[in-house]
Amino acid sequence: MIVAFSVTPLGVGEDVGAYVADAVRVVRESGLPNRTDAMFTSVEGEWDEVMDVVKRAVAAVEARAPRVSLVLKADIRPGVTDGLTAKVETVERHLGA
Repeated sequence: MIVAFSVTPLGVGEDVGAYVADAVRVVRESGLPNRTDAMFTSVEGEWDEVMDVVKRAVAAVEARAPRVSLVLKADIRPGVTDGLTAKVETVERHLGA
Protein backbone atom coordinates (compact mmCIF):
# COMPACT_ATOMS: atom_id res chain seq x y z
CA MET A 1 0.00 0.00 0.00
CA ILE A 2 1.00 3.58 -0.56
CA VAL A 3 -0.11 6.29 1.83
CA ALA A 4 0.27 9.97 1.00
CA PHE A 5 -0.15 12.14 4.05
CA SER A 6 0.32 15.65 5.32
CA VAL A 7 0.75 16.60 8.96
CA THR A 8 0.18 20.25 9.80
CA PRO A 9 0.73 21.78 13.23
CA LEU A 10 -1.92 24.30 14.21
CA GLY A 11 -1.57 27.15 16.66
CA VAL A 12 2.17 27.60 16.12
CA GLY A 13 2.24 30.43 13.59
CA GLU A 14 3.06 30.41 9.90
CA ASP A 15 6.58 28.96 10.01
CA VAL A 16 5.90 25.23 10.33
CA GLY A 17 8.98 23.82 8.58
CA ALA A 18 10.68 22.56 11.75
CA TYR A 19 7.50 20.75 12.84
CA VAL A 20 7.05 19.14 9.43
CA ALA A 21 10.70 18.10 9.47
CA ASP A 22 10.03 16.21 12.72
CA ALA A 23 7.34 14.19 10.93
CA VAL A 24 9.45 13.58 7.82
CA ARG A 25 12.37 12.47 9.99
CA VAL A 26 10.18 9.71 11.47
CA VAL A 27 9.26 8.54 7.96
CA ARG A 28 12.84 8.53 6.71
CA GLU A 29 14.11 6.70 9.78
CA SER A 30 11.43 4.01 9.31
CA GLY A 31 13.38 2.44 6.45
CA LEU A 32 10.24 2.19 4.30
CA PRO A 33 10.31 3.54 0.74
CA ASN A 34 9.20 7.16 0.87
CA ARG A 35 9.13 10.42 -1.02
CA THR A 36 8.42 13.96 0.18
CA ASP A 37 7.27 16.85 -1.98
CA ALA A 38 5.88 20.31 -1.25
CA MET A 39 2.46 19.03 -0.20
CA PHE A 40 2.67 15.39 0.96
CA THR A 41 4.94 12.63 2.12
CA SER A 42 4.27 9.23 0.56
CA VAL A 43 5.32 6.01 2.22
CA GLU A 44 4.99 2.44 0.96
CA GLY A 45 4.70 -0.83 2.85
CA GLU A 46 2.28 -3.17 4.57
CA TRP A 47 -0.82 -1.74 6.29
CA ASP A 48 0.36 -2.03 9.90
CA GLU A 49 3.87 -0.75 9.30
CA VAL A 50 2.73 2.23 7.20
CA MET A 51 0.00 3.23 9.65
CA ASP A 52 2.49 2.93 12.52
CA VAL A 53 4.81 5.35 10.73
CA VAL A 54 1.95 7.81 10.15
CA LYS A 55 0.93 7.55 13.80
CA ARG A 56 4.49 8.19 14.98
CA ALA A 57 4.91 11.12 12.56
CA VAL A 58 1.75 12.71 13.94
CA ALA A 59 2.96 12.09 17.50
CA ALA A 60 6.27 13.83 16.70
CA VAL A 61 4.40 16.98 15.66
CA GLU A 62 1.86 16.65 18.45
CA ALA A 63 4.70 16.68 20.98
CA ARG A 64 5.41 20.33 20.07
CA ALA A 65 2.10 21.70 18.77
CA PRO A 66 -1.19 22.23 20.61
CA ARG A 67 -3.22 20.86 17.68
CA VAL A 68 -2.44 18.75 14.61
CA SER A 69 -4.24 18.32 11.29
CA LEU A 70 -3.76 15.09 9.31
CA VAL A 71 -4.72 14.58 5.66
CA LEU A 72 -4.28 11.01 4.43
CA LYS A 73 -4.89 9.23 1.13
CA ALA A 74 -4.22 5.51 0.69
CA ASP A 75 -3.81 3.25 -2.34
CA ILE A 76 -4.48 -0.25 -1.03
CA ARG A 77 -3.41 -2.72 -3.69
CA PRO A 78 -2.31 -6.14 -2.37
CA GLY A 79 0.59 -7.79 -4.13
CA VAL A 80 2.04 -4.61 -5.60
CA THR A 81 5.53 -3.62 -4.56
CA ASP A 82 7.58 -0.61 -5.64
CA GLY A 83 4.40 1.22 -6.61
CA LEU A 84 5.93 4.46 -5.41
CA THR A 85 8.42 4.35 -8.27
CA ALA A 86 6.47 2.32 -10.83
CA LYS A 87 3.52 4.73 -10.93
CA VAL A 88 5.76 7.68 -11.72
CA GLU A 89 7.71 5.69 -14.33
CA THR A 90 4.45 4.77 -16.08
CA VAL A 91 3.38 8.40 -16.34
CA GLU A 92 6.84 9.43 -17.56
CA ARG A 93 6.75 6.69 -20.20
CA HIS A 94 3.42 8.02 -21.50
CA LEU A 95 4.74 11.58 -21.51
CA GLY A 96 7.71 10.48 -23.60
CA ALA A 97 5.55 8.69 -26.17
